[in-house]
Amino acid sequence: MAATTTLPIMPQQVGTNGSVSMPQPSDGISADEIALYDRQIRLWGMKAQEKIRNANILIITMKALANEIAKNLVLAGIGSLTVVDHEIVTEADLGAQFFLEDQHVGTNRAVAASAAIQRLNPRVKVTVDTSNIRDKPPSYFSQFDVVIATDLDSQTLNIINTAVRIYKRAFYAAGSHGMYGFIFADLVEHDFVIERAKSNVATALGPETATRSVVAVAPKKDDPRTELVTKRELYSTWFLASDCANLPAEVLRGPRRRKAVTPVLSCLRALWDFTITYGAPPNANNHADLAQFTRLCGEKHKQLGLPAETLRSEVLRSFLQNIGAEVAPVTAVLGGQLAQDVIIVLGQTQQPIQNFVIFDGGAMEATIYALHPDGLLGEAQLVTAPMQSSNGAAEQGAAGPFVFGATPVDVSQAGQFA
Repeated sequence: MAATTTLPIMPQQVGTNGSVSMPQPSDGISADEIALYDRQIRLWGMKAQEKIRNANILIITMKALANEIAKNLVLAGIGSLTVVDHEIVTEADLGAQFFLEDQHVGTNRAVAASAAIQRLNPRVKVTVDTSNIRDKPPSYFSQFDVVIATDLDSQTLNIINTAVRIYKRAFYAAGSHGMYGFIFADLVEHDFVIERAKSNVATALGPETATRSVVAVAPKKDDPRTELVTKRELYSTWFLASDCANLPAEVLRGPRRRKAVTPVLSCLRALWDFTITYGAPPNANNHADLAQFTRLCGEKHKQLGLPAETLRSEVLRSFLQNIGAEVAPVTAVLGGQLAQDVIIVLGQTQQPIQNFVIFDGGAMEATIYALHPDGLLGEAQLVTAPMQSSNGAAEQGAAGPFVFGATPVDVSQAGQFA
C-alpha cells in the first residue's frame, strides 16, 4: 500500500489506498469561472466548457510530457485530475520537469508535482495516487472520462488500453525520446457535431473516409441556413495500431508520398518490439543491441511499405542516442497537442486526432497518420473473451486473457481510488 502524503496547499481527503484528494469544486460554472474562462468559452462555447468542467481525467506517469499535459488541462478548467506514479524523483528528472525542485529528489514523483499543479488552478480537484498502475484492476479505469498513459512500455499500454476499452472510455498514449515522440488516440467510436452553411445539395449520410461517417444531419433551430452535421470516427486498439496496422492506401499508392513518411515511425515500432522482447530499450553503446535494433527497424520499415533509402544510418544513430531523454521544447509541443485534442474530444465540435502523431525533431514535423489494420474498426474490435483482473475475477469485454496487475486488489474498492 502506498504511503499517505500530506500536501500543504488546501484541506484534503486521504483515501484508504494512499491517495490524496483536493476538495471537490462546486457543481456548475459560477460567474467568476465564466470570467476566468471567458476567452476559451468564446472559442468553443459554454456547452463545451461545461463538458470540460465536468471531465474526470487520469494521467499516468508524471514526467516532462505529463507535466505539459497536466498544465494545459488544468488551466483549461477540467473538473478533476488524477495523477498516478509510483516512482521517486531523481536528479535526472529536474532537467525537463518544471513542476519539480531540488528538494523533491527522493520523494514520490506524483506527490512532488501535485502542489504546483494545484496552484495553477485551485478550482480543479487534484488527486495523487502513489501506487503502481500495473496493480490496478480493469474496473479502476471506469471512473475516468479520459485516460492518458505517458512514457510506458508497449505491453503496459496494450493492457491499459484493453481495460479502458471495456468501459468505452477515451484513451491516449504518448511518449518522448529526446527529439522524437508520438501521440496515439483510441476513442473507440467518437461522435462530434460541426456547424456549416447549408448547401444546395443535401448532405448524404454514410462514409466519408475509411474511418469517418456522417451519421446525422439536422437544421440549426435558430438559423435555417446552417446545418448541424454529426460525424463518427472509428478507432483501433494500441495493440493493432502500434504494430499490425498499415499506412493509409492514399499514402502507399504514390512513391513520393511513401518517401515523405518519417522513418521515426519505423524506429518507434522497432523500439516497442525490442522492449517487449528484451525487457529494456536498446543500449546505443552495445553492439549487439545496435545490430538487433537496426534489423528490427529494417523489418518495420519494409512492413510499412516504405523505401529502404529513407531509413538512413544517421536517422538510426540519432534515434538510438535520444532514447530515454527528455527535451523540454519537444514535450511542450507534444503535451500541448495532446491536451488540445482532449479538449476537442470533450467539446465534441471538432475533428480529433486520427490516430497517430509522429514527431520528428530533426525535420521539425508532427505528422498525423491514420494507422489501422484491414477489417473492423471501433467497437467491433471489442471481443467477448474475459479479461482476468489481479484478484482472479473475470471481466467481460477485453481483448484477450490478460492478467492485470500482480498484487491482489479488491475491485469493490475501485471507486475509492480517486
